[in-house]
Amino acid sequence: MIASSDAVRRGVRAAARVTAGLLLGAFTAGAELVLLGVAALLMAYSLAFSRGRRTVPRAVAGGARLLVELERRRLRAFLGEDRAVEYGPLKALAYLVLRVPVGLLGGLILLLVAYGAASGISLAVGWWITGDYPDGIPPSWWIVLYTAVAGTVLLFLAIQGLVGVVALEKAAARRCLGPSPLEEYERRIAQLSVTRAQVVDAVDDERRRIERDLHDGVQQRLVALGMLIGRARRAGSEDRAAELLRQAHEEAQRALADLREVTWRVYPAVLDGEGLRAALETVAERSPLPVAIEFDVPGRPPHAVETAAYFVVCEAVTNAAKHSGARSVRVAVEGSATMIGVRIEDDGAGGADPAGGGLAGLARRVAALDGAFTVDSPAGGPTVITAELPCG
Repeated sequence: MIASSDAVRRGVRAAARVTAGLLLGAFTAGAELVLLGVAALLMAYSLAFSRGRRTVPRAVAGGARLLVELERRRLRAFLGEDRAVEYGPLKALAYLVLRVPVGLLGGLILLLVAYGAASGISLAVGWWITGDYPDGIPPSWWIVLYTAVAGTVLLFLAIQGLVGVVALEKAAARRCLGPSPLEEYERRIAQLSVTRAQVVDAVDDERRRIERDLHDGVQQRLVALGMLIGRARRAGSEDRAAELLRQAHEEAQRALADLREVTWRVYPAVLDGEGLRAALETVAERSPLPVAIEFDVPGRPPHAVETAAYFVVCEAVTNAAKHSGARSVRVAVEGSATMIGVRIEDDGAGGADPAGGGLAGLARRVAALDGAFTVDSPAGGPTVITAELPCG
């Protein structure tokens, strides 16, 4: 019951916001209509006397840009349309030409809704309060039913008209102010080229890290193990040989532990078997810092998304333990069927460098999935690392 009432309140607020946006759009359409009239005269003069050197006068271009920016703010604040745009004076004027009739149509529909509401209230007051029947017709049951049905149908049509106006507002902005389909394709091709290069770099970084771990850890252990076994073979007494073999056995155990650590850092088997939540709990158990995990992801994300989210958390927790002087780490993983969000926050000293090897590698790994990766680490802390990973 509480959830339904909250949904109703949210719906009412959203409807009020959209209505206010359309009403404001009707007023701005009037200003834009005036600008277009002035622009037509100035551009005609410019074409006639500037010998084709400048088709859009500076005053027209400035006014068009100002009104377009106002429209963009209105769309963002009231209609939820917020996209990066690139436009010049001609695109701005083309957008205003399309936008003026749409804005006036929205204002007209709102005016009709207001007129209908006022007429309904006046009719109800005349029937049941003052007794002043319109046209002398008393409120019999079939008259009331007919009026209610007609009013409901008209209200439904008006709401559908407002929904259509909102869609037209957004479509006009995207069509006139956004990039063309060819520009979109070129931008996407460039993005994919960069992403492919980042994937190659991420694979190379991972290979170098594995090589470094094996060289600095497991290889040194194995060298020490070989030396201990060689000394045991050359020992002159059984007691000395037994002591060296005991040390060799301990060194072999440490080498196995290092090898398991390297294997776990390369890819944890628990991620395949039990999923991301279990793998993150393993990270928390192995961390020298207290790690609090909040996990709210329905179902299992795609394998690539799970892997990227795991390594983001693992690297962030490792960096917090090694470099930040943090006392605790908080990890929050939330998601839906289309997006997984990861947020890691520590209470350390801050100052993390996003261009550093580990964080830069994470950024490339996330970019390979068309995701977003940010690092906010002011001096004095806290350090907040976020990643958004699309699942589609």
